Amino acid sequence: MELDINKNMNIAKTSLPRVVIIGGGFAGLATINGLKDQEVQVVLIDKHNYHTFQPLLYQVATGGLEPDSIAYPLRKVIKDIPNFYFRLAEVSNIDTNKRKIHTNIGKLKYDYLIIATGSKTNYFGNTNIEKFSMAMKNVPQSLNLRSLILENFEDALLTSNLEERNALMNFVIVGGGPTGVELAGALAEMKKGILPKDYPDLDIRQMQINIVQGGRLLKAMSEKASEKAEDFLIKLGVNIYKSVHVTNYDGYNVETDTDLAFKSCTVIWAAGVSGELINGLEGECVIERAARIKVDEFNKVIGYKNIFAIGDIACMDTKEFPKGHPMMAQPAIQQGKHLAKNLIAQLENKDIRPFKYNDKGSMATIGRNKAVVDLPKWKFQGVFAWFVWMFVHLFSLIGFRNRAVVFFNWVYNYIRFDRETRLIIRPFKNKNKQSF
Repeated sequence: MELDINKNMNIAKTSLPRVVIIGGGFAGLATINGLKDQEVQVVLIDKHNYHTFQPLLYQVATGGLEPDSIAYPLRKVIKDIPNFYFRLAEVSNIDTNKRKIHTNIGKLKYDYLIIATGSKTNYFGNTNIEKFSMAMKNVPQSLNLRSLILENFEDALLTSNLEERNALMNFVIVGGGPTGVELAGALAEMKKGILPKDYPDLDIRQMQINIVQGGRLLKAMSEKASEKAEDFLIKLGVNIYKSVHVTNYDGYNVETDTDLAFKSCTVIWAAGVSGELINGLEGECVIERAARIKVDEFNKVIGYKNIFAIGDIACMDTKEFPKGHPMMAQPAIQQGKHLAKNLIAQLENKDIRPFKYNDKGSMATIGRNKAVVDLPKWKFQGVFAWFVWMFVHLFSLIGFRNRAVVFFNWVYNYIRFDRETRLIIRPFKNKNKQSF
């Protein structure tokens, strides 16, 4: 088979249509699964060689799980599929005229391009917050946060400065969505049952966990879920500040748009996301505010015939979702599956169908025996909701091993009330940390 060599890409030439997918997240993998038995050549490009199950990143950050239990090798996904290729690369630009993508390992032509790059943390232009706070959108960031949390307690043991000790034990979570709520609950459980045993010579009661949110908690869910989540968190000892916006953070001082202020060495930014854009798209297809790409009802990028966008990066204006579908896993998975069907139909000269989102509900866990679940017809909270949350997340993981490892860890942690991966494997020293 002849090779189409563009520097180091080494993708075999073929008479089959070449579909290039940028991004191995939920949307990208859903598309791959839909194309695996079809007469097409598929090239998957991602800057990581693994898929990350992002809903459980907070458990990596708080020592509940190791990162390899929520990550899955992308090459293993496609290893038995003919005409499928994976390249570890970062895409810098799309040449829409020549139908080529430019990456750090070379160029590659495409017949159909699917942009599934997902999202990144949105700091809303605040460079200080971006510089000094912690994000939690990928595995390395979660490991950095885990190390910083544990290092803070080690440093708190050593200082005789009361103000510094309190700042080291004061955690500010900006954002009251599922990420912020679940992280706050996990930290509260560490404070209650784990850290006092690890640090008997430190007064863990001084540890403060704060959520700062511009509106109500879990605003994408029902008011009942929001109220119940707030009640659960308050009982766990979490401080909740609503209708407050963080305006600045210098690594020690947290400023807000009210009289409220904090002294903290750890601010975790979970206040929003924006699309992970790639240069090259022209016209009015990019929404600058959210850095998302406008698509039509078939996920086709506005102004282009053979370029598609799916998942978090895509903004499809519909009656139900005028600002685009929620930047969550379910819309991404459904769009990926639907686009695969439409591509197959298009190649067979059949009619394609518009995408229609099937809202299966949303959920969040607040800790041990505590969760809130909103389904289309039922809404419930408490222990049963917690079991539903665990079941859904467990079976959404890719690979039997990952499911088995996560299940074992959850059972063990529940019985022992412990999180045994409290390991500083890769020390994280905040270079921007303020001196006292």
